[in-house]
Amino acid sequence: TRPASHWETRVGARAFCGCQGCVLKDRPMDTVRIAVVGAGVMGLSTAVCIFKLVPGCSITVISDKFTPETTSDVAAGMLIPPVYPDTPIHKQKQWFKDTFDHLFAIANSAEAKDAGVLLVSGWQIFQSAPTEEVPFWADVVLGFRKMTKNELKKFPQHVCGQAFTTLKCEGPTYLPWLEKRVKGSGGLVLTRRVEDLWELHPSFNIVVNCSGLGSKQLVGDMEIFPVRGQVLKVQAPWVKHFIRDGSGLTYIYPGIANVTLGGTRQKGDWNLSPNAEISKQILSRCCALEPSLRGACDIREKVGLRPSRPGVRLEKELLVQGSQRLPVVHNYGHGSGGIAMHWGTALEAARLVSECVQALRTPAPKSKL
Repeated sequence: TRPASHWETRVGARAFCGCQGCVLKDRPMDTVRIAVVGAGVMGLSTAVCIFKLVPGCSITVISDKFTPETTSDVAAGMLIPPVYPDTPIHKQKQWFKDTFDHLFAIANSAEAKDAGVLLVSGWQIFQSAPTEEVPFWADVVLGFRKMTKNELKKFPQHVCGQAFTTLKCEGPTYLPWLEKRVKGSGGLVLTRRVEDLWELHPSFNIVVNCSGLGSKQLVGDMEIFPVRGQVLKVQAPWVKHFIRDGSGLTYIYPGIANVTLGGTRQKGDWNLSPNAEISKQILSRCCALEPSLRGACDIREKVGLRPSRPGVRLEKELLVQGSQRLPVVHNYGHGSGGIAMHWGTALEAARLVSECVQALRTPAPKSKL
């Protein structure tokens, strides 16, 4: 649980307890008030991007869960994107490139350690030749090439592979870093469960929905479902290269303080408790690829539920209730690609928010009597 100070030090904590708007009382009247629902990597990065792209607004991030209790905290955070069947490839590539460029700049700065961002080199290996020889993201990562015969000797059960350098972004470090940026820009952070987006009206003019799996209840999205992922975090500091089976089910991702071993992909499974048998299987599969992991110690089990749907929901919606209007921007449903795509989709969501702000600031034409 977060310390009491998290609730008490945020001005907005009382805004919904009978004094609507006191959170915003010190804002100029023309300030557009924006609520971002959700404080995983989507919510926090979208808030930061809105501050960058939309001047003259106030932003409050509202969530019942903050780091270290979000899905983003469990994610391995490797920038190897999935493919979304319902999203055009050119759009997916843009999201990934925007994210890679953003994190690459951090990795090359003095902020890298505090943000939990690092470069990692390694291999993606296949037991049979992949249908797609060159993935859409091959020219975004660094030094993408086919593995040599000598490299493949390390993996006798695999027939081919790809070698490249990519980025790893560690949620438990990156999320506090993002939250610090939100607050440094003047944003407020409020711990509260939102049951209905209309609760936020009229305190806020625009709502950004980054609630992930919460969107099932919050906005009645019947397309979203959990894909359970169980991983192990182990101490194996001698492992320096990532290894990923092309199926995406078995992977070894070295990070700053530990190595992440995975994984599972259990559709429709809401269980957040680790399964000991699955942990055994994960360790066994990873040791088959990297036998030295038999010496790994301090093994910790983690479970996260990926918010999955056929395509990311990234769009504007105007909610109407009688004469009331509430513009909403949705940015959720990234499945296993949350960290790999987060900055690209946050930028696009911020552009949609900018359009909503423009519409609010444009006076409606007066009807001629």
